[in-house]
Amino acid sequence: MRPTPSRIALFAPEPFEAGKVLMLAEDAANHLRVVRASLGDIVELRDGRGGVGSGTIARLARGSVTVDVTETATVEPLPAIHLLAPIGDRDRMLWLGEKATEIGVTSWRPVLWKRSKSVSPRGEGTMFLAKLRARMISALLQSRGAWLPEVHPDAPPERAIAAAPQGSRILLDADGSPILSAPLTSPVVIALGPEGGIEEQERAAFVESGFSPVTLGVTTLRFETAGVAAAAIARAATSHSTTDHV
Repeated sequence: MRPTPSRIALFAPEPFEAGKVLMLAEDAANHLRVVRASLGDIVELRDGRGGVGSGTIARLARGSVTVDVTETATVEPLPAIHLLAPIGDRDRMLWLGEKATEIGVTSWRPVLWKRSKSVSPRGEGTMFLAKLRARMISALLQSRGAWLPEVHPDAPPERAIAAAPQGSRILLDADGSPILSAPLTSPVVIALGPEGGIEEQERAAFVESGFSPVTLGVTTLRFETAGVAAAAIARAATSHSTTDHV
């Protein structure tokens, strides 16, 4: 069955304006062929930086698509949630990146913990970052979000701490207090450990820098499960916030 035309969503890497023509490349053209779109169909547009809009397909070629942009708007960012994600198994990192985008995480910084070094295959390097961005874009379109997470360079724990904004800083830790007992106001910074857990020296560095150890429950969660759960709790806690410190 062909999807409803108004539900076709396309990612535009560049800003777009109402009344002008937008040219999109091969990825968009391939997607439109997969969903069997036709000339004149309505498409939704997202640029990942708050720009949303709609338009009609004016031309569909093998390697490109032209859209006549009819409407545009700007969506304000959600209250900030910054995720310090462990460098770990690449497939599990990709899954976490996808779900973090759906939840509306503001930024993603990969952290090279000591125990990250023993993981193979790890999610790192330029090719992995390209795959991560593609998964995030797909999740953005599926969820009808407006903002892609800002992806920062890999960092060791000490550099990740130094770069993290002030605010509600939490470190997921099995020995911490229940996460629901911690007041979470934007910006929220979530530090997430790797497979095998965090070394005691690393834990101490985060605690000394104002990160509160919190736990999600009595069972041991995989890092991607813990990351999604913590981000969802933080999003719910900040959903009615009127102050954003992005």
